[in-house]
Amino acid sequence: MDVQQKLAAGSIGVGIAVLGLKAAAFAVTGSAALYSDAVESIVNVVAAAVAFYTIRLAARPADAEHPYGHSKAEYFSAVLEGVLIVLAALLIFREAYENYLAPRLLTAPLPGLALSSAATAVNAAWSLVIIRAGRRLRSQALVADGRHLMSDVVSSVGVLVGLGLVVLTGVAVLDPLVAALVGLNVLWSGWRVMKESVGGLMDAAAPPETLARIRDIISAAANGAIEAHDLRTRHAGRVTFIDFHLVVPGNLSVAGAHDICDSIERTLIAEVPDARVIIHVEPEHKAKHAGIVVL
Repeated sequence: MDVQQKLAAGSIGVGIAVLGLKAAAFAVTGSAALYSDAVESIVNVVAAAVAFYTIRLAARPADAEHPYGHSKAEYFSAVLEGVLIVLAALLIFREAYENYLAPRLLTAPLPGLALSSAATAVNAAWSLVIIRAGRRLRSQALVADGRHLMSDVVSSVGVLVGLGLVVLTGVAVLDPLVAALVGLNVLWSGWRVMKESVGGLMDAAAPPETLARIRDIISAAANGAIEAHDLRTRHAGRVTFIDFHLVVPGNLSVAGAHDICDSIERTLIAEVPDARVIIHVEPEHKAKHAGIVVL
């Protein structure tokens, strides 16, 4: 397994451990807020398993049926994770509403808070690890999983604060109100994850800073060409697809044009991780004079 797959597998193990701690916290307290925290952890485990599968699928090389590779599989993981997050929010709202109608005092709150605090600390540390790794490896599935866990951390901190107020004030209705706030945070997190993933499935262009860098690379590396135009980019998981038209002198040989294309491609692949480059060569009289001027 590569680094991504190992991290995804690690998320499953961490998720199961955190779920056990949160389930124990709910069992000893009967808290609606801690129930909401445990429900979200169930979603975390399922989402981590899906992420692991899709990362393994995305790592497969291109084949006859998928000539552009399988890298988009990660977006499906992120979309499904967003759907699961929304489902968890709905379950949380139901429990909060039922507990609001019939508030109940907590049993053994201090052991429950201790167990929940331990689970939150584990989640916080692991989420930072996989978010950083996901950004470095350009893995949408890892980043989505990490952000989901971080939203869980925020929710858990809110739960701990709310339950602390319940213990101090004895106002039982605070418990379901905190659970409802957790549900809103979870719902917002699911929306963000799905929005970003759908953008990838719709072949969204590379970010403006990456696009500017690509233009500079083409300008500097295309020695012997005249200009480049109709530059297009799209992301598919870790892969950035780049295609454009390259205008060369009309009397340049095919071999000469090929050498220029090789130079551009080598530089782009070196500077843009996992780039896939397609260049369409045109003779000078086809120039639009509105593209990237070659330096």
